[in-house]
Amino acid sequence: MASLRDLGLSEYEARAYRALLKTGPTTAKELSRVSDVPMGRIYDVLNSIETYNLVRSQSASRPKKYVAVEPQTALDRLLEDKKRELEEKAQQYEGIVDELVGELESAEPVEETFWTAAVGPDETVDLLVERLAAADERIIMVASSSSQQFDMDTVGDLIVEELGNALDRGVDVSLLMRPELVEELPESVGERYRSHLARHEQFSVRTSPNVSGTFELIDNAEVCIEVPHPLNADETFAVIDLKDREFAANVRSEFDPRWEDADPLTL
Repeated sequence: MASLRDLGLSEYEARAYRALLKTGPTTAKELSRVSDVPMGRIYDVLNSIETYNLVRSQSASRPKKYVAVEPQTALDRLLEDKKRELEEKAQQYEGIVDELVGELESAEPVEETFWTAAVGPDETVDLLVERLAAADERIIMVASSSSQQFDMDTVGDLIVEELGNALDRGVDVSLLMRPELVEELPESVGERYRSHLARHEQFSVRTSPNVSGTFELIDNAEVCIEVPHPLNADETFAVIDLKDREFAANVRSEFDPRWEDADPLTL
């Protein structure tokens, strides 16, 4: 059940405000009695909710009287205070992240071979998006069949957004795919790539019949290999991420001549 405490009031402050709504203009002594807020605390509580602009006081009267602000106005003011507090918190956390990024990235990257794998639609998407977000220099994407990286209904938006972010930070993105894949893809796919990616000079697409497998080569250091489902070649079953510069170099040496012989494509 919702409570005034959810909006930042203490138990005593909530009691005092609710009591004022019932009593109308009243003194601190009377409010202490009807609200069960101890007399030793009532003035501090009233000063606090007056700071929140939830009550008005009549200083000219003796003793001083207090009246509650209308509920809708009071709740709106509490809500605005909470929004302002959340915005300040968000800015604080963003500042912390900015500081930590520089600190955490100052360490030398480990060159040791490492691999991990993700199985299932959600896990494979998370891994692929994470690795694209880690690219600093170059992303090479190779597609021999329609796979989850082009599935606009589920993950295409995430992939396109992450590629766009990579391009914005200066990463070169090259996409090589089989010619027949162009015809298989929905028109919406081409439209998304045209509107989000093609405007970048660092983004290029080529087609070649000499393409097999679907994978992403990132910064010449790691390869994300999409494993097709054994019962449906168009469905991604798993993604294997292998960080191995020697293996990545071998993949790049096979990719480069195919890229040179491929035909440029305007999406």
